[in-house]
Amino acid sequence: MRKTVHRHLGKVVAGAAIAVAGTAAMVAVTLPGSAGAGESAGGTGGGSSAQGAAGAAGQEQGAVQPGVVEQAPAEGDKGTGRDPLTDDELKRAEQVALNQRLLSTGEDVEGDRGPERVGVDLAEPEADELADPSAPRRAEARFYDYKNDTLVTRTVNLDTGKVEQTGTQHGVQPPISRDEMTEAARLLIADPLGAGLKADYKDATGKELTAPGQLLLQSMVYRAAPGAQPAVLDACGEHRCVRLFPKVENGPWIDARSLIVDLSARKVGKLG
Repeated sequence: MRKTVHRHLGKVVAGAAIAVAGTAAMVAVTLPGSAGAGESAGGTGGGSSAQGAAGAAGQEQGAVQPGVVEQAPAEGDKGTGRDPLTDDELKRAEQVALNQRLLSTGEDVEGDRGPERVGVDLAEPEADELADPSAPRRAEARFYDYKNDTLVTRTVNLDTGKVEQTGTQHGVQPPISRDEMTEAARLLIADPLGAGLKADYKDATGKELTAPGQLLLQSMVYRAAPGAQPAVLDACGEHRCVRLFPKVENGPWIDARSLIVDLSARKVGKLG
């Protein structure tokens, strides 16, 4: 595993893209890096001193003045119209949506009580409210219940503080949350299949990789494709499965595309 992963360490630079195979679509993930690293600072020595002086004068005249950072306006407790949800609205929507039943029966990504919060967004207005400036603002709060692999979506009326609609879905996988990425990295680091990741991290930094906080992480949902993965990953799509893109801070990306973490089963599998 160490040799397989190490061959790819440092191969991804600025402007390069990692092609990621999902189920039936090919997704390109562009990995940022140091822009302009290969650009030359000058020409081949054909310019005169006068040209150099003129160029310097032009640069001076066109110099960008230091920017001024203005203080952001104070955010109110409640937004208006289609404004993004305020911090207060996000907090209230989650509190209203998480009723006692969800809290007592649900399970989060770490196995603790209560479902995993995966997102809270401003809900679309009803069809008959599109032209109404006084229409109530609603928030759509989404939770993933790891106890039964269910996505729970609750629509909260922020004016009345009541849940107007609840939906549950199986096999629906929203984007991975930050907490889920962190837990996936923790499982990968602790698994024997993570040996190559740890070896490459040590090669890049000289330090041991022991915790997710040492990595910068991006991720995407992985869904099983018939014959494309080992049996341990066959339930991905019904289960919550993650493909990680780890990066050394101020360093290279580590190619871990072949490693999939099944958060529902808390297992790691390696694609062939």
